[in-house]
Amino acid sequence: MSRVPRFIGYALMVAAALVAVVMKRDGVENIGPLPAVAVALFLGMVGVMLVFTDLMVRGLYAQVGAAKAAAGDEETKGDDDV
Repeated sequence: MSRVPRFIGYALMVAAALVAVVMKRDGVENIGPLPAVAVALFLGMVGVMLVFTDLMVRGLYAQVGAAKAAAGDEETKGDDDV
């Protein structure tokens, strides 16, 4: 598994924060045809979604790996009786 989606998510969250800082300092109201607030919220939302999804999938794979390892240990314990 690659960590690239998580790093892209972090980059999008940083971009959202930078848009918010630019809005606050320079009074930017629009980015192209869209309101700057909408752009910042969209970037942040997609970034958080990518990061959380990556972390949840990694946690799921860890749980599956631990369950397989536990099942493998139980199977080898029964082999001593043969």
